[in-house]
Amino acid sequence: MSYHNLPELLALDSAVQGVRIPPDVTVPLTPRVRALLDTPTLHRLSRVSQLGLVALVYPGAVHTRLEHSLGVYRLALEFLAHLRRDQRFVAAISEDDAAAFTVAALAHDIGHWPFCHPIEDMGLEELPRHETLVASLLSQGETREILTSLWRLDPARVAALIEGTATDRAGRLLHSLLSGPIDVDKMDYLARDSLHAGVPYGRHFDQSRLLSSLCLDEAGEALAITEKGRTAAELMVFARYVMFSEVYWHHAVRAATCMLQRAVWLLRDHIDVPHLIRMDDRTCIEWLQTAARGTPTEPLVEGLFGASRELLKRVTTFDALSHPNLHRALAGRSYADKAEVSARLAASLAAALGRPIPPELLIVDAPPAEREVEFNLQVRGRPRHQEAAPPWHTLAELSPVVRSLAREQFDHIVKRVRLFAPADLAGEIAAYPALEELLLKASTASGRSNHTHQ
Repeated sequence: MSYHNLPELLALDSAVQGVRIPPDVTVPLTPRVRALLDTPTLHRLSRVSQLGLVALVYPGAVHTRLEHSLGVYRLALEFLAHLRRDQRFVAAISEDDAAAFTVAALAHDIGHWPFCHPIEDMGLEELPRHETLVASLLSQGETREILTSLWRLDPARVAALIEGTATDRAGRLLHSLLSGPIDVDKMDYLARDSLHAGVPYGRHFDQSRLLSSLCLDEAGEALAITEKGRTAAELMVFARYVMFSEVYWHHAVRAATCMLQRAVWLLRDHIDVPHLIRMDDRTCIEWLQTAARGTPTEPLVEGLFGASRELLKRVTTFDALSHPNLHRALAGRSYADKAEVSARLAASLAAALGRPIPPELLIVDAPPAEREVEFNLQVRGRPRHQEAAPPWHTLAELSPVVRSLAREQFDHIVKRVRLFAPADLAGEIAAYPALEELLLKASTASGRSNHTHQ
């Protein structure tokens, strides 16, 4: 049974009433979509910012995860609409599958708690990954009732599409539309984050061209593109690279991120996990301020969320090309390792400079080992009407641009090791002639493995 009569897809094609979101887009709302949006589970996302600490550097970046979720939901309908021309896709996806995918797109972020990504990057055993919360949130209370009664869906099926645990062909295929090289999530957040941050970088790829080139891969089990979408895909890779370079990993954003992570690290014994994962931005900030009051963590928390912004200053930066040994010694280390390196460096600098340096305020920021922009995406050659099977290649095979961005530019240039310190210390530390030597010594003195992944 085809999904052509999916109510949300019909609403996309008509002038049905919806809700407006930037940039000048109407998101179609059917009664059952409205019912989901009104549940406490999804409505909480209207009080959780999409970019969190980025707004301290880009003041316009205060959009919410709910706005992003609405954008992803609309793009999911666009994907379904364009893929109606692919007979293998239509044959594989039923109306129930399409409905589950539609809900998954709308609800893909329900496990997010405030400042989720920077805190998750710390790899604390006490905290679950936000993806692991999806199944329980969908299977509780009003959300479960709406899914089973209005949508006639099993909440576990929707969760499996989000988590990537579905084992059937349709489930694997739909998950690739949600989380893959080109997916509804990335396509929305790149453009939306760019728009709200006030920068052009994430909007400089041809979304309509990409949509029109969507197809299935050679095995028919994941999303791919035709040759005509290759340049648009390259531009999307570049857009993601530049958004990381100039927005997500801007040095001041990294300073704020390091401050939050260090505060959470020092307060980790006070974290009430069931309460934290149900917080919104306001309640999370209030908890942090209360927990930090009167402790060495207070300057970090108040610098982020107090009456005035007081971020740590960048002392120096080391990339993999100009400082390979130091970068190699610190990249991919666990948060516990990096905290120890920071403390040892603070002690060494205090002795060398003859002045106290609070160990909680000197922070070594080193990148994780995972790549962020590599695209393992199949591209179908043309023309399709020829009798011989069309050739298939990966985007990386066809594009030196993609290979360079993912394996050289991002890993070697964007993923820098940085050192942050209070403003009154940063200049003196930066001027110390043996700083790099002290940092390398601090990084190799650890009893832990140099590459304990987060």
